[in-house]
Amino acid sequence: MNPKPIPEINAFNRPFFEGCAKGELRVRLCPRCSARFLFFYEWCPNCWSLEMGWEKVTGLGKVSHYCVVHQAPYAAFEDVAPYMLALIDLDEGVRMMSNIIDCEPDDVYIGLPVKVTFKKRGTVLLPMFVLRGS
Repeated sequence: MNPKPIPEINAFNRPFFEGCAKGELRVRLCPRCSARFLFFYEWCPNCWSLEMGWEKVTGLGKVSHYCVVHQAPYAAFEDVAPYMLALIDLDEGVRMMSNIIDCEPDDVYIGLPVKVTFKKRGTVLLPMFVLRGS
């Protein structure tokens, strides 16, 4: 069986994954307009500034949308199916996609409070979410 994919770490996203390795969830922060967002942009999507920073966030949020994946798209994910793929609205205003783990699909609903945890995949720690209070 092929292993699960591992993100390619480069100079652009390295601070995000370095934070994950320390148990920190980090988002980009624009010092010009205070916009927060994930690392997908080299510039601020709000004011177009190129002066970007990073901010550690709480890792607390709520489920905005989710789906239960019953049939794994790749053999590497068969051992975890069914699994939940979700959009999480972080308390700091950033929306991110991740998995909700360590619960049953029937436990997940829109508005469910969750918190970040980090799971090892290969040499990288990835942010995933568990039910708050777990």
